[in-house]
Amino acid sequence: MRNLLLAVLFFGMSANLLAQQDTTATKLQDVVVLANKFPTLSKNIVQRVELITDKNLINQQANTADILTQSGQVFVQKSQLGGGSPVIRGFEASRVLLMVDGVRLNNAIFRAGHLQNIITVDNMILDRVEINYGPSSTLYGSDALGGVVNLYTKNPKLNESSAFKLNGNFIQRYASGQNENRTHVDINIANNKWAYLTSFTNSSFGDMRQGNNRSADYPDFGKRLFYVTRENGVDIAKVNDNVNYQRVTGYTQTDLLQKILYKPNDNTEHLLNIQLSNSSNINRYDRLTETSNGLPVYAEWYYGPQKRNMVSYKFAAKKLKGYFQDAFVMANYQNIEESRISRKFKSNNKDFRTEKVNVVGVNADLLHTDSNGDVHLGVESYFDFVNSTAFRNNIATNANSAITTRYSDGPTSMAYHAIYLQQTKFLGAGWVLNDGIRLNVVQMNAQFKDTSLMHFPFTEAKQTNAAVTGNLGLAYNADNGYRVAFGLSSGFRNPNIDDLTKVFDTHTGYVVVPNRDLKPEYTYNSEINVSKNTNAYAWGASVFYTMFKNAAVVDKFTFNGQSKIMYQGVLSDVYAPQNKATANVYGFNVNGRLEILHNTNLTATYTYTKGTYKDGVSEMPLDHIPPTYGRIGLKHGNSKLNAELFSIFNGWKHMSDYNLNGEDNEGYATKDGMPSWMTLNLSTAYVPTKNLSLGFQIENITDKNYRYFASGISAIGRNYILSCKISF
Repeated sequence: MRNLLLAVLFFGMSANLLAQQDTTATKLQDVVVLANKFPTLSKNIVQRVELITDKNLINQQANTADILTQSGQVFVQKSQLGGGSPVIRGFEASRVLLMVDGVRLNNAIFRAGHLQNIITVDNMILDRVEINYGPSSTLYGSDALGGVVNLYTKNPKLNESSAFKLNGNFIQRYASGQNENRTHVDINIANNKWAYLTSFTNSSFGDMRQGNNRSADYPDFGKRLFYVTRENGVDIAKVNDNVNYQRVTGYTQTDLLQKILYKPNDNTEHLLNIQLSNSSNINRYDRLTETSNGLPVYAEWYYGPQKRNMVSYKFAAKKLKGYFQDAFVMANYQNIEESRISRKFKSNNKDFRTEKVNVVGVNADLLHTDSNGDVHLGVESYFDFVNSTAFRNNIATNANSAITTRYSDGPTSMAYHAIYLQQTKFLGAGWVLNDGIRLNVVQMNAQFKDTSLMHFPFTEAKQTNAAVTGNLGLAYNADNGYRVAFGLSSGFRNPNIDDLTKVFDTHTGYVVVPNRDLKPEYTYNSEINVSKNTNAYAWGASVFYTMFKNAAVVDKFTFNGQSKIMYQGVLSDVYAPQNKATANVYGFNVNGRLEILHNTNLTATYTYTKGTYKDGVSEMPLDHIPPTYGRIGLKHGNSKLNAELFSIFNGWKHMSDYNLNGEDNEGYATKDGMPSWMTLNLSTAYVPTKNLSLGFQIENITDKNYRYFASGISAIGRNYILSCKISF
């Protein structure tokens, strides 16, 4: 009820100008976004697009996932400290497309569960974040069912002289709640034609402390009662002397970025973009808290170093002769590695599963612009090559033996090809038409080389699927700041290697096996956006309805005719993803801004989402649907001081709204579900000189104990954050 009252109180607030906007009010129609790949005025886009440019919000977070959390615009799930899985309009993981500098982060092994890949993008060097809400497959292809998170890192900056000039930034950040230490340096060296940007960030996180202020109804929720150590070759479950310290959650990460810009003239530029990210081992905290018969299930369960290496080259030209005046071509290569290592309590068998993915992509986009609007034509192809290996090591004898790989162990590949056409047409009197169409062809070829362990009834999984997606919408922009937009759009997601070849257990006694008959998923979306924006205030609302066809849901299955099989020494129920559901997802968002005093703004956002699916027999909740959530903030800012007092909140997620066969992780909630919560936070940034910025923040001032829905780790308790930025 409390959150509903908050929604009513702030009903009608604008969907595009929020707390993350600079405190100087800017009219909505002047905002430039890159949602259409070329710079576009947001007023000419029917689809809701959220823009985050506030450098305090972007840079003063522990990782990139926390930017989305702190904005209040996207729900984020976590299974461990080194994680963060965005949820947009009830869609998560492989159903949300992540992009960095125009390159797809999603690859052939993005899973339908919860992901942590977004943290491999260094928020210390981010320039802006754009969130596209709703199906975005016309421009972005497979996986953009719920929306797109576009991450843009800073670009090198040229100067006006032919002589080279150097400038840069040094940032040091410390946070008490997780003993966080982050050091960042970026240097820009440039003349009027060449610019070199180098960025380095080293991050260290200790064990995270959860809040101590628990609900009287759940006095023990989240307490870390034990942890496992190994002494003299024996696993021992030790009593945790401080139940609020979530032991073995710490990790480290190093990020490097190098960009080289060459601009021989005003109309042509070349950009080389190199990004490297590497972490330490990251413990899977939720698994390490599992117990069976009063004993820990696992002695060890961790992700090996998460590596993301990317190289891209972009050629851009404008003022071309002919029909298309603007064009860019991009080629990119990614090398990704992730691994999972686990060992049961008091077992000597330690299992190693490693996945390596090589991705090659190329795309070309052309833009025609005239007084009537623009026409955007594009083509793209991505090729993913997956290598999956596994072995078991006996830590007592050091002997290795074979175990099942997570994915198909033979040559495995996917290819995505598409051609698309998008139009923006000015109809006059403030009316704008958006329409587009895309043809997609996706191919997959997975070979199972060794079937002796799982006894697969097949040795290969091949698919070629074609899909046509599109969008159609109208927007009306009045001179007095009113705006109304209505849009229809469709999206699709092709089954990937994770969907079609994976063998894994989400928890003990539950194993997911491949289903070669899985087909693409489709969404059909309608939405209405209404807003008014002025310098003094903004109000608006966004309402959407999405029909989800061929929805792949994990449900009971048989493998070689058996409903139970032995997996990793445990007799386990068999499950598999299956196209057995038609789902409906709907909801609304209200948010906006009110200028109370000069440079002082009250901002708020509130999101409600509901999702159910029918499997032909019964209707039940769709998984990944977050509870109501939002943010309220009071912010003051000028050239010297920025300060904001804000609250982030979540409503109840009752157990009756959980999907018990999916990825909602009811085992990490209370018996009644996930309780509602609200935190109070303070963020300040003081700029005494143009070369020095000092930051002070307090997160969770009341030390509230809470946990995000579907998460296996409790959120941070009272957290004091100090940061210092020196520019030179």
